[in-house]
Amino acid sequence: MARLRADNLGDVDLRAGARQGFFMASTRTLNAKNLEALGAKRLAALLVEVSKGNAVAQRRLRLELAGAAGGDDAAREVHKRISAIARTKTFIDWRKTNALVTDLEAQHRAIMEHVAEIDPKEALSLLWRFLGLAESLFARCDDGSGRVIAVFRKAVPDLATLVAAANAKPTALAASVFEVLTGRNHSQWDELVATLASHLGEAGLEQLQSQMETWRDEPVEIAETMPSWRLDPDERERLHASQIEARHRERASRFALERIADARGDVDAYIGLQPPDSRDVPKVAADIAHRLLVVGRSGEALEALDRVDPAKTTWLPDAWEDARIDALEALGRTNDAQEFRWERFSTALSARHLRAWLRKLPDFEDFDGERSALAHCARFPDVHRAAGFFVTWGALDRASALVLARAGELDGDLYEALTPLAKTLAPDYPLAATVALRAMVDFTLTRARSSRYVHARRHFNECAALAERIEHFGAFPDHVTWEAQLRSVHGRKAGFWQPGA
Repeated sequence: MARLRADNLGDVDLRAGARQGFFMASTRTLNAKNLEALGAKRLAALLVEVSKGNAVAQRRLRLELAGAAGGDDAAREVHKRISAIARTKTFIDWRKTNALVTDLEAQHRAIMEHVAEIDPKEALSLLWRFLGLAESLFARCDDGSGRVIAVFRKAVPDLATLVAAANAKPTALAASVFEVLTGRNHSQWDELVATLASHLGEAGLEQLQSQMETWRDEPVEIAETMPSWRLDPDERERLHASQIEARHRERASRFALERIADARGDVDAYIGLQPPDSRDVPKVAADIAHRLLVVGRSGEALEALDRVDPAKTTWLPDAWEDARIDALEALGRTNDAQEFRWERFSTALSARHLRAWLRKLPDFEDFDGERSALAHCARFPDVHRAAGFFVTWGALDRASALVLARAGELDGDLYEALTPLAKTLAPDYPLAATVALRAMVDFTLTRARSSRYVHARRHFNECAALAERIEHFGAFPDHVTWEAQLRSVHGRKAGFWQPGA
């Protein structure tokens, strides 16, 4: 709007004023360029002022000052802070997580930006110490958000950079990796071996494997064969500690040796690490098959997958299904692969398998194939899964028709399925959305689930709003009639009719 008519003033051209106001506002925007204009002296005073009482900000400023003074000063500051964090025993709840994350990120940044440029070896030593904080921190930290562990995971790849810059020897590197992998792993080390494999080389990986196997096989003192209740308290404590250590060694060594096997490309070593009684678990079978497929051993991959009996498991992970299809395709059994895709669609209503099945059909057969698949979905025993599939497929008209045709099968207890279904259908299919909402209201009132009354009341109100857009309710009672029926049967449930009563 360039011009504005004002009383008694005629036309006022606002362009210049608007332009001037824009530039005036831009100088007050909080960004680096505008702050630079304040000058170093003013900025220094402001930093001292705003950092008063803020320990995290003060530590950050000291780190920057140490970095400006040189890598040695920065290294000393980081060493001191890591030691302080390691010594502290105070529990860190979720309210203090932001400050902790900021502090950890500052230490990591100082290592990589200040110390590494001057002394890569010292930076590498510091980064190992920094990553080692994870074990003690997670013993006293609430990291439900995953932000703290993310700091350590982000730092692990920098080890490779510093190892290269410091020209670390494979033997020393293997010893460092062994030390951390035998500690308590909170998933920060998941990618460590893969990250450092090229720097370890065959000699380093061989040394690491040997050390890990020796550590695994060392006897752990498990005290007595007599029942634990006959032991005195000190003996029971030693027995318990021995059992914990034995389980830790078994898990940690297998974790490390699996990753060493992958780094060396030794599929048979990886398979040998899997307990025989676990190889019919779908995820384990899929992991084995994937590695066999990578090295071209497709027949063995299929054999590994065949150890799983789908009839004896309630869930098959995508990795198992994908590995089976890849193995069949690699063996030239394309028809079997197609049959498997259809079987997974027909039994689990897997949209991704149906799409893959349709893509593999000959030209001009995909239309009839899709029509047949959607007809199968409409007959699927689980109406909720079928409706969800239609939504995923983008066939909202079919989802609406299904809900109306099989309304009596809707389970109002399944609010996690019906609530998003109703929300998706509401814009274009208000009657179907209403039927889904009513199912949840009816269930809540019939079962007297008072804890859900507030949600049921919201669904009731949504039905009332949708009713204004429904011209014909067909076989279903209109909103007024339905409400009258509810009041007749559930009229005394004040918690629903009078929220807060």
